[in-house]
Amino acid sequence: MSSSLSSARSRAALRASARVSVELLLVLVMTAVTLWLLGRMWSVVWPLIVGLLLTTLTWPVARFLRRHGWRPALAASVVTLLFLVVASAVVALIAVPVASQSGELGDGVVEGIHKVRDWAAGPPLNIGEDQIASALDDATERVQKSAGAITTTVVTGVSTVVNGVVTAVLALFLMFFFLKDGPRFLPWLERQLPGRLATDVPALATRTWDTLGSFVRSQAAVGLLDAVLIGIGLWIVDVPLVLPLAVLTFVSAFVPIVGALFAGFVAVLIALVSNGLTDALIVLAIIIVVQQLEGNVFQPMIQSRGLGLHAAVILLAVTLGGSLAGIVGSLLAVPVAAMISVFWNYLREQLSEPPKAPDTGGAPAGAVASS
Repeated sequence: MSSSLSSARSRAALRASARVSVELLLVLVMTAVTLWLLGRMWSVVWPLIVGLLLTTLTWPVARFLRRHGWRPALAASVVTLLFLVVASAVVALIAVPVASQSGELGDGVVEGIHKVRDWAAGPPLNIGEDQIASALDDATERVQKSAGAITTTVVTGVSTVVNGVVTAVLALFLMFFFLKDGPRFLPWLERQLPGRLATDVPALATRTWDTLGSFVRSQAAVGLLDAVLIGIGLWIVDVPLVLPLAVLTFVSAFVPIVGALFAGFVAVLIALVSNGLTDALIVLAIIIVVQQLEGNVFQPMIQSRGLGLHAAVILLAVTLGGSLAGIVGSLLAVPVAAMISVFWNYLREQLSEPPKAPDTGGAPAGAVASS
């Protein structure tokens, strides 16, 4: 005999489903509003994020100085100056050797262009000089016709560079103030918040800070691993400018996707103009292998240990962040996923019931022990 559906249970299930749907809809609307507000304030939010990331990178040095009796303002000033010196040294380490060999590289570029033209003129392409000249004329005509678009692109690029400089300067000032006044922030926040929030918000802020520190340290470890492996490969192939290319690889590791592509393109280009096509292909193969190992093995493993996230979650987060917000989304995907995990774990801790004591049937502890 088949059982019939209970109308009361069906109505209760429908009401529960409707209530859950309305609550989820409200959460999604609130999330959308929050993201919209962040987008409207992005010119302030982005320097703030960069400043926090730089602070997590430099805070161990500032904390060491403060523990040894340095005043907060002096420690923050020294650490900020040291950061500027290190950043300038990194730029010099890349720019000076490149500038010293710029003549050789320029001659190599010209020679490479001639080699490409000679190769194109021979079999199997058999492209003649008149065809190359015609192609150059067509390219020149197209450039002239699209002068307006090129001008717009140049203006946009200049605006992007200016915004980047402003963001860097603002982030540097914020880093100084975070280093100087950071430890006083949580006590001040506790005094401003009422009731339970005075405990929950500072606890979440502390865990989030630890998570950001783990992210920066793991990203630095991944960049160092990339720089060492690619640097060894370039040294074996005997490509010039090995040290500047290794430093460029380390620095570019902090910018996902585009950073790796840019560093790899520069290394392959230098190998092409200095050593020839064969060595350039070897360098390209080395970079592809290292980048694949870094993106699919090393980075998920290192970040999953430091952030408490599974490697698959990190891969999915980077993919989703890149599809939603491009380079910035890829850069922020992992720390955002880690912070969501921090919020979720803290919420579970607060909502979990304490474990129940084992039921002894009401018998005294001594009687249970004697039995």
